[in-house]
Amino acid sequence: MFHATTILAYKGKDKAVIGGDGQVTFGDSVLKSNATKIRTLHHGDILGGFAGSTADAFNLFEMFEGILNEKKGDLFRSVIAFSKTWRKDKHLRQLEAMMIVLNKEHIFILSGTGDVVEPQDGKIAAIGSGGNYAISSARALDKHASLSEEELVVESLKIAADLCIYTNHNIKTLELA
Repeated sequence: MFHATTILAYKGKDKAVIGGDGQVTFGDSVLKSNATKIRTLHHGDILGGFAGSTADAFNLFEMFEGILNEKKGDLFRSVIAFSKTWRKDKHLRQLEAMMIVLNKEHIFILSGTGDVVEPQDGKIAAIGSGGNYAISSARALDKHASLSEEELVVESLKIAADLCIYTNHNIKTLELA
């Protein structure tokens, strides 16, 4: 797991939401507290988030968006093609990075080792150093609280920020209605 950030994605009944904190660290120092690590892709139909180096994020998002355009926005086909490209490129394969991408139908975790993981429940995924805290919180809130999709993501990320020193409370979200 990366000491980089926390990204949480949730596919609810009405909306798909992704959220991330804003902390950028270098070793044991905070370099920036208000970074944006999530973005919309392919004409706003897909959401993505990144844990790892910022420079790597820009390159990987650009590459993934190119594949999305080539596959006409088909997320499933795009993640498979992206995974093959990422895994086969000897330079990209060395990146210590992970991504979450989702639309209203699918949610995937992607890594440079070629992993394409769709969560077992099909609706909650998290990456980054606070990912386990965020996903645990999201699962509990999903079962026991009546929150909107965005509220669930924000509250889960706040809990992760309380526990993970690499995650802060500067939370940003994006949603697909």
